[in-house]
Parts: sequence; structure tokens; C-alpha cells
Amino acid sequence: MNKLKVGIIGATGMVGQRFILLLTNHPWFEISLLAASPRSVGKTYQEAVDGKWAMNQPIPKSIISMKLYDINDIETISSQVDFIFSAVNMNKNEIRKMEEDYAKHECVVISNNSAHRDTADVPMIIPELNYSHMKIINAQRKRLGTKRGFIAVKSNCSIQSYVPMLYPLNEKYGVKEIVVSTYQAISGAGKTFDTFPEIQDNIIPYIEGEEEKSEREPLKIWGHIENNEIIAAKSPLISVRSLRVPVSDGHLATVFASFEKKPKLEDIKKIWREFKGLPQTLMLPSAPKRFIHYFDELNRPQPQLDREIENGMAVSVGRLYEDTIFDISFIGLSHNTIRGAAGGAILLAELLYANNYITEKTGE
Repeated sequence: MNKLKVGIIGATGMVGQRFILLLTNHPWFEISLLAASPRSVGKTYQEAVDGKWAMNQPIPKSIISMKLYDINDIETISSQVDFIFSAVNMNKNEIRKMEEDYAKHECVVISNNSAHRDTADVPMIIPELNYSHMKIINAQRKRLGTKRGFIAVKSNCSIQSYVPMLYPLNEKYGVKEIVVSTYQAISGAGKTFDTFPEIQDNIIPYIEGEEEKSEREPLKIWGHIENNEIIAAKSPLISVRSLRVPVSDGHLATVFASFEKKPKLEDIKKIWREFKGLPQTLMLPSAPKRFIHYFDELNRPQPQLDREIENGMAVSVGRLYEDTIFDISFIGLSHNTIRGAAGGAILLAELLYANNYITEKTGE
């Protein structure tokens, strides 16, 4: 098979860097174009990220000398790639317009940004959970007047650390109420310890916009398609507090939940152990063999030990207890820049490609 040509828009930021590492040697996709803000245009990638490369692995040799395009040169970029990953750092309204312009130029947009997560006909997909929302793409194309262009988005990184555990319980037991505290790594702010000295020996009990997104977005994941739009679920009730903690990578969540019908703890563990989504059935390249990993050890999961499980694409959970106020409590963990960002977007692109929503432009 011919590999699809991919552009990374916002390639110099931390998520863009992660995209580069994960896409190098990908079996289905190849990086053919990198774009960033106008100040980086014409520079080689190595020049543009000099002193800002935040990954533990070096820049891939195939990327070092690639020249950067202007993210605003939509016509040129769209003509040279089959689809783009969007990871730009701009005003939300500007991102919303730019991504829609790319789609109208018949370029598929897989976005890491939050700008279109509330757009009614833009699917926001955690691939193992609400993959049926792919079907809304046909309605979106009709609205945009496109044949192949559309936008699909991944969800907020922090909800990956608790929604995957609750989603498969909802159908049988009916989740009513959720209270969550997320303890979020500094890479979620695009920072390293060198660039974020105020986090040393500290916890910052506020992340702008994070709690609102973490309470709202799961309801779209749990929603359904009706009259050419995704209707958000009305329940469960969700309350979230988000804190920034001195951890490099990995978002951890403490979760308390109540159900219409209280499940037994052993039944929950069995559901988690056996849960599979469409990515596992299709054996997509980036899909973890087992999405949810449960630990019986009382001191797990831990970011340092467990964020890299199955190349950072699995989520992990432990300390499942009956709670004194709610029905259950547990601790969840996900890798925020892999499963929660670039890796989750790549898995979404694989899912869309395997279901013929992304196609090769050549020969059209």
C-alpha cells in the first residue's frame, strides 16, 4: 500500500514534536510536510526547534532538514498532503476558522485542539469508546460543501484518565454522578522542568479552562447522533477539580462514582480486563492490545512506572474500592502527550482511514 502523505500543523510545539516521533516509521502514514508560525517559515526543523526540543529521543534524521511552511498557506499545504494533524497554539476563534478553511480545501483535519470540540457535527472521538460518531462526518461534509474534507477532533487529555474506565460500565449499570480530581503533568502546559521553575516543590491548584472541558466533554462522548448533529448526554453529573503537579508526563485522576445499579467490584474488574473497542478488533497499528490495565498493587498506577504501558497508548487503573459516600472510587492514569494528545489523534486517523473516511488524494 502507498503511505498517506501527512502534514503536521504546529510542528514545533511539544505535541507537534510528539507527532513527529510517533509518525516516524509509521506503517500507513508518512510525514511529508511540516508547518509552523510565520516566524519559522523557511527554517529547517532543527533550526526552528533549537533549544526547544523537549523529547527524550533525538529529532529523527528524516526530519532535521525539512523546511517549514507557514500554517496560513492553506492552499499550498492542502494540495501537498492527504490530511493534516493540527496542534497549533493560537486563539480559539482563529483555530476554528483555520481548520474549517483547511477542510473546505478538501483537506482532512485531525485536530488536537479544543476549538471544534463543541461543534455539533464535528466528531470528538476516543477510538475505543464512541467510534460510532464517525457517521456524523457525512453531515459535516454536506454543511461544508466538501467531498473529502472534514474535521475530527480528539478529546481533552485529562478525561482519558477516567472516562475510559466508566464508559463500559455505563450501559449495564448507568453512571449517575462522578467527582474527579485530576493531577496533571507539566507537559500538558507545554512545559519542562527547565521552563517551569515555579512548579518545583509546588502544586498549582488551577488550570485555566480545564475543569469546564473535563465536565463538558465526557457528555459529548456519551452522546448520540440525531438530526445531523451530536446531542450531548444529559447525565451523568460530573464535578471536576484540576491541579498542575510536578510530574513530567502522565495525568492521574482520583475518581468517585455512583450508579443506577451498584456494580460488584469483581464484575467491574472483569469488564475492564475484557473490554475491547474497534481499534483492537481491527488491530490498528497504534492500538494497545489491552486498552485498560488494572493493578491490584495498592501503590499503582504511578506516572513514572505506568505511563508508558503499551507505548503510552493504554490507560491504567488501580485502588478500586467501595466508597463511603459514592458507590466506588478508583485511581486512573493516562499518558497525556501520547494517548491524551498525539498518539490518540494518530489512532483516530487510523480508525478513520480503516473505515474509508480518509482516502488518498492521488488519482481523484
